[in-house]
Amino acid sequence: MNSADFTPLLTWAERQQAQMVERTIELARINSGTFNAAGVDAVGERLLNWFATLDPQVERLELPPFERLGSQGQNEVHTLGHALRLRLRPEAPRQIFLGGHLDTVYASDDPFQQVNWLDPSRLHGPGVTDMKGGLLVMLTALMALEQHPSAEGLGWEVLLNPDEEIGSPCSAPLIADAARRCQLGLLYEPALPDGSYAGQRKGSGNFSVLVKGRSAHAGRNLQEGRNAVRALADFISALDDLNGQRPGVTVNPAFIHGGGPLNQVPDSAMARFNIRIEAPEDERWCQQQLARLGAGINGRDGLSLQLQGDFGRKPKLLSSANLELFDLLRECAQALGLPMQLMPTGGCCDGNNLAAAGIPNIDTLGAEGGAIHSASEFLLVESLSRRAALSTRLLLELASGRLDQRFWPAA
Repeated sequence: MNSADFTPLLTWAERQQAQMVERTIELARINSGTFNAAGVDAVGERLLNWFATLDPQVERLELPPFERLGSQGQNEVHTLGHALRLRLRPEAPRQIFLGGHLDTVYASDDPFQQVNWLDPSRLHGPGVTDMKGGLLVMLTALMALEQHPSAEGLGWEVLLNPDEEIGSPCSAPLIADAARRCQLGLLYEPALPDGSYAGQRKGSGNFSVLVKGRSAHAGRNLQEGRNAVRALADFISALDDLNGQRPGVTVNPAFIHGGGPLNQVPDSAMARFNIRIEAPEDERWCQQQLARLGAGINGRDGLSLQLQGDFGRKPKLLSSANLELFDLLRECAQALGLPMQLMPTGGCCDGNNLAAAGIPNIDTLGAEGGAIHSASEFLLVESLSRRAALSTRLLLELASGRLDQRFWPAA
């Protein structure tokens, strides 16, 4: 198929700029912090209304609640919004996965809730780049694809999950399930700050730790107490000292809580931390270090330490198939006069999950912007149209038979 046939649809995708900006603002004005299930569902329903023009099969999937150690040492349970699965042509010989998330890092009580313009080229607001703008890039590209005859040979499955910002702990089985039906993946996380695409990604583990001690009066019998705050502080200090001990491994103690009245020896304290790893073998080293540090606290009289958590996202390494997919993206970008640079990153996303399931993927096809996960998050609005055109071209190339030999030899 002559790629010149794509030109009208690429132009069409670019002309959706105003609508994409309008819809991004509409979504960003709905708070969808991960634990605001109603807000997450509201974003999902808005997207379903827009996807309806494509007439996909739609499933609203209820996820199990998310459980973690609470600040008081209790089991904390959070209800999550629904995941949405949309499928079109599941019988087609070529099947691809497209992924995006409905949640943001901004809770319902976060002061950052407003959307405004910094200047004519930059939109400021919660989730405008990560990833409500990206969701519109995905939708627009699929709308363009469906206007071309070659779309009949390409089936697609979209998963919109509600828990990506906490590591997709409850939707991970849905991603693995999709990987059994699809041969490659496209995800709409934002570009790296300089506009580059993420290549190799670090893996990530989220952990909670609870230390129990013994309460006592701080003045009358301090020596009879066992101070959980002090023990946890020792653990966290030793944990932070792991930074720099192994290349590519970083540890971030992120939350700590404990203690109470100043005249009482605290008998409980807890913390949460994240570990990033570069290579699969790093995981075992980290587990050994955690066991060693925990044993050091448990070996003290009257103190106990319990650790929860695991490495929910494995490192994403680039296979030869993944590199071929990137080569096609580079070709598409060059045809549109767009830069295309691949960079490793310490960040992780559902692209890690897909890669762990053996599915090559590109996971930064979304919008360009900056300061994500902060109250300064902004979107480069012109990126919406150019990224939509790029995804349109990539989808059309795949639908027309590019990479069949690698991914769909029987197509």
